[in-house]
Amino acid sequence: MNDGPALVSILRQGENLIASIHTALDDAEMVRFQRDLIEQIGQHRSRGVIIDVAALDVLDSFGARTLRSLAEMARLRGAETVLVGIQPDVAFTMVELGLGTGTAHTALDLEEGLAYLNGTQSLPAPDGVEPHFRP
Repeated sequence: MNDGPALVSILRQGENLIASIHTALDDAEMVRFQRDLIEQIGQHRSRGVIIDVAALDVLDSFGARTLRSLAEMARLRGAETVLVGIQPDVAFTMVELGLGTGTAHTALDLEEGLAYLNGTQSLPAPDGVEPHFRP
């Protein structure tokens, strides 16, 4: 994203990618993150993606829409997305602004997100999607 400390780290764990956003991203950084993650899904043939936003105490409408679009792009590439670590104030703001998570599931933390992707736990269905257990 820039030459300073990493703003986002993307790690591979088995069939899953774990992307941790360490600080608020501007619009250009958010778009670059989106592209990098979508490319890595194909490179690693990932089946699941966890996006950890626990470090964010603010998420603007562009960021929320970009994460929603990223989840849809990942789905089209064959990977399921789980957003984890949404802070209470961020959740409140997203609801107040009418921003949902689209096809992305949500989980309280990384452990719960991994349990879902590994098929050992169910999660609430994302916006407009019927609830189901992941096989």
